[in-house]
Amino acid sequence: MLVTFKSDQYANITLFGDVAKSLLKIMGHSGSVPGSFRAEDVPAALQKLSQAISLAPQTPTEPLGDDNDDDNEQYVSLRHRALPLIELLESAKKNQSNVMWE
Repeated sequence: MLVTFKSDQYANITLFGDVAKSLLKIMGHSGSVPGSFRAEDVPAALQKLSQAISLAPQTPTEPLGDDNDDDNEQYVSLRHRALPLIELLESAKKNQSNVMWE
């Protein structure tokens, strides 16, 4: 499943469903899809997400396995996964726009 975040004045952001739901829960939302933040709720959601990524480790906590393994998945930090959504939230805050996702 893919989740697309939308706001006026900013390009749509699409994330994998599990990542999107995790980020929504970090921001204080239930994680339900579809959903939305009203413009007045965006600053609080942005603050919660920014605080969480500042505390999250930037490196993997578990070994990724043998370097020769083609099935080895690359680690992507929470910071990198959240960056496009943070930019969308910053734009929504600046423009006093709602944020919706489906």
